[in-house]
Amino acid sequence: MDKNILDFEKPIMELESKIEELKETVSSFQTDFSREIELLEKKLNREKRALYSNISPWYKVLMQREVQRPRASDYINSLIRNKTELFGDRIYGDDLALIAGIGKFRNYDVVFLGQEKGKDTKERLERNFGLMHPEGYRKALRIMKLAEKFKKPVITFVDTQGAHPGVDAEERGQAFAIAENLAEMSALETPIICVVIGEGGSGGALGIGVADKILMLENAIYSVCLPETCSEILWRAHITPPESAVALKLTAEELHEFGIVDEIIKEPLEGAHRDIETAIQRVGRAVKKNLDVLVKLEIDDLVEQRYQKYRNIGEFIDENYE
Repeated sequence: MDKNILDFEKPIMELESKIEELKETVSSFQTDFSREIELLEKKLNREKRALYSNISPWYKVLMQREVQRPRASDYINSLIRNKTELFGDRIYGDDLALIAGIGKFRNYDVVFLGQEKGKDTKERLERNFGLMHPEGYRKALRIMKLAEKFKKPVITFVDTQGAHPGVDAEERGQAFAIAENLAEMSALETPIICVVIGEGGSGGALGIGVADKILMLENAIYSVCLPETCSEILWRAHITPPESAVALKLTAEELHEFGIVDEIIKEPLEGAHRDIETAIQRVGRAVKKNLDVLVKLEIDDLVEQRYQKYRNIGEFIDENYE
């Protein structure tokens, strides 16, 4: 696989190249450099662990935009068996930015929703880069209501920079469609698990992101807006996007600390895009573990716990208040 290298990864990639050159030299001249290669590989592993355990928020933003990063379709195709995809909102039309349907996850009959960015230029255009229109949110709600009716858990995969920002989306009721989903999901009488697999952007993510458990990949991001947008709107570009990324507190670790994210799913060492199969397996294990717990709850208790979860988000203590 050809690697798209970010700036912070260059020292690692240079060391990998040196090791490969040394191995080629050994092969060509039948020289024994096994000890030198072993030492270099140990050094490489140490530096990888140090580097990837301390990625800046801005580089995590860039990692989510890697074209090789697994998309919602990868997780759905690998984890969901006997799939039947469903289309349309029964009002306006279909939205290809959302993959939705019913299928089998492990031993559960489930409903799945996934925001799909696409993998190449043609598909990205067809999928509108994962930016959902109102009909996408209405399609999601229609299918989630089916899940409620037939008592099927809902699994959602969040990966979008936000809802579609165009005039046509506003004309067709974008804000109302998202708000309706928030209200309906908060009281939906079936378990909901949300997995943030890439970018979780603003209301675009929240429209399918209200859940009993929110799981988040280690290098994913979840934020009210893009760092570039934040930089332009709040600071008129006087603050750079990398600085905005720090201010937004958009990483999995920070959101877990705030109580917004329930569990962080560890990615392969160099990111999910470098070992897609392992990343998908880890997501599958995390979803199964949480689903096993949620399905045992009484529906009234499930909905009440979900309500309390969101009531407690944003709670703070004013030390000056008496």
